[in-house]
Amino acid sequence: MQSAVTKGSLWLPLVFSAALAAAGCASGADEAVQQDLAQMRKDLDGLKLSAHRSRGETETVLSQLERRTREQSGESARQLSAMNARIDGLTAEMNRLSVRLDELAQRLDGQTRPQGAGPRGRPTPSPSPSPAPSPSGGARLPGDGTAEESYKAAYLDFTKGNYTLAIAEFREFVRRHPDASQADGAQYWIGESYFSMGRAAASAGQAEKAREALEQSVQEFRKVFVNYPRGRQVPTALYKEALALVELKQVKVAQARLQYLVDNFPQSEEAPLARERLKNLGD
Repeated sequence: MQSAVTKGSLWLPLVFSAALAAAGCASGADEAVQQDLAQMRKDLDGLKLSAHRSRGETETVLSQLERRTREQSGESARQLSAMNARIDGLTAEMNRLSVRLDELAQRLDGQTRPQGAGPRGRPTPSPSPSPAPSPSGGARLPGDGTAEESYKAAYLDFTKGNYTLAIAEFREFVRRHPDASQADGAQYWIGESYFSMGRAAASAGQAEKAREALEQSVQEFRKVFVNYPRGRQVPTALYKEALALVELKQVKVAQARLQYLVDNFPQSEEAPLARERLKNLGD
């Protein structure tokens, strides 16, 4: 009996030790699992952070692309608007040149007619030869010959683009021959010379010089009406004065001059041009 008790006493420590060992193993396994779970959570959090960053970068890129698209669309619209404005400007310029060419063609045609019998009955240079140079080699001055020769000499300088010289010659003609049949024509060509100078300066980008020349042309065209109210150049002077006023952005005054032309000279060749110009200015 004692021997059995003794044997039982010996087994108890062994069983207890085995239990403790088993518990230790279980605890170690749980700790390893916990470590694995913690690592998995850490890896998952990293993946979430990476995905969040990628999403933010994608949204940023998309936003940049949308902004660039809008900017390019706006730039295209601006370029299109600028092209349309340029086309409108070229169209207006072509219209002005067309009017100018028509006027020059009519006046050049008048050079082949007798004095005073040109188109619209206005004074035009006669087809006789140009005046000979003076002994000094310069151009003949308005006072060196007859009224007709002086007028032709000044007009020739105008056609060559020598506007400053033409202005001086036409002024001298008006001073020396105030009662000549070409007097209103001489005054008109003074205005036309300043108008041409203004347009040339504007084309060269000389805004101030262009403005001064156009303002002077308005004054000279107006003198045709004031000094020669019955002159044959009055309708043309009124029309060209209006064109100069439009160039100077004085649209209301230009409209008034064109309306006066239409009302008082309805049968003139400038009247249809004035009506068309009034229509365009009113749009």
